[in-house]
Amino acid sequence: MMIRSALAGLVLLSSAPALAASRPRYGGELRVAHAGPPEIGEPALADTPMEAALLGLLTRPVCRVDANGQVHATLARELTRPVPQALRVAMPSAASATALARAWTRLSSTESPSPYRALLYPLRGEGRQVTATGATLDLALAFPWPDLERSLCHPALATPPSPASGPFSAAGRGVLEAQSAWPEGRPYLDRLALTATDERGLTRLWAARQVQVELGTPPDNDTLTGAALYATYLAFSPRKVPADFRQAVESAIDREDLTRLFVKGPAVPMANLLPPALMPQAPKARPGTPPAGATRKVTLAYDAALADQRAVAERIQVKLHDQGYTVALEPQSRAALRSRQAKGDFELMLNAFLLPPIPGPALAVVLEAGGRRDLLGVELPPIGALTDAGARDARSRERALALAPSVPLIPLYAQGLALRAAPEVTGLMLDAQGLPVLEGAWLAPVEATGGGGRP
Repeated sequence: MMIRSALAGLVLLSSAPALAASRPRYGGELRVAHAGPPEIGEPALADTPMEAALLGLLTRPVCRVDANGQVHATLARELTRPVPQALRVAMPSAASATALARAWTRLSSTESPSPYRALLYPLRGEGRQVTATGATLDLALAFPWPDLERSLCHPALATPPSPASGPFSAAGRGVLEAQSAWPEGRPYLDRLALTATDERGLTRLWAARQVQVELGTPPDNDTLTGAALYATYLAFSPRKVPADFRQAVESAIDREDLTRLFVKGPAVPMANLLPPALMPQAPKARPGTPPAGATRKVTLAYDAALADQRAVAERIQVKLHDQGYTVALEPQSRAALRSRQAKGDFELMLNAFLLPPIPGPALAVVLEAGGRRDLLGVELPPIGALTDAGARDARSRERALALAPSVPLIPLYAQGLALRAAPEVTGLMLDAQGLPVLEGAWLAPVEATGGGGRP
């Protein structure tokens, strides 16, 4: 399935001449329906595109990256480099700066360190010693890392929701109101009315014109799709599975078949450590089937909250049976999966992560998730030493290919978030992370949309 770019989505949403000539208007309520994910208040765990989009209404990281790769301060007032080896983050208040320092420190918790802590690895002390001085955080780098600002825009680095940490604030069940003091400027809309439903409910609400924006809608010719950066891997423990396990999986799993038949929503097969949105995917020859041996019993853990992972786990169970493996399936909470992944307490596990839209920081997250934190100090400094962004991206891709055999992750597929909007919804953009920027949307008069045709 072709994944349309965020920039293409912006062009489509703003192409009508009547809308392009209109001026943004304040006010109004936007009715939004979404496929209902579990409510997760911890940004480092709310990392499906849907969860990140919804949580992003209530809390944000210090910045966002637009579709053109430019960094815009959001929760922060300003990001500056007083010297090349330091970044200064100016926050709205001392309280917000302290909350941010605590959120980043929590990523490196010894109890359950997050794979997203790799985004802070270039900082001196690896982000464990971030402290606020008044409303300012001064971040010293251990080595050059020109992509630090864009790394800090990742949704997992946001603070937990609080009354002033997002463009909207909760005002009752399913109702969000605009924050007048939001650093980027007050959202145009007065409020959002959110409805959680299932796939059939989305179709019914859209057909009845009861909503104006749908998130997580089944992709078709009328939908827009953000960058496919939510990458799913089959992780394995080299100490607990046979040496030929990777070969068995590669010979048994057809990624095209897996993605087309068992993964809902917009998804693309992923043959490399980084998804197609970040690097070309060269065709891979499927290896021969390893010699048959004695029956091996293994347990595959997966995210109980994700229907896609359950379907994929069941497919892997069937395909590995033909390779002589008896696979027991074990649904787990996401928090439990992350804890076990950090401790290496598993045989097989489906792991999924929302990767940043830049190859270097994305490679850092993948190495951390694959248990190869030892490689970060070897691989990241040479990447950061390159001043040209294109050269850094190229080296990151080269290293991802070279390191793949030594990282116990088998890439499977990557997903994006699909959405559609009614004609009167104007100014709706997708950022580089593939998430909608709803605070920039506004409602045009019905007559400006040609009478309000079919949503």
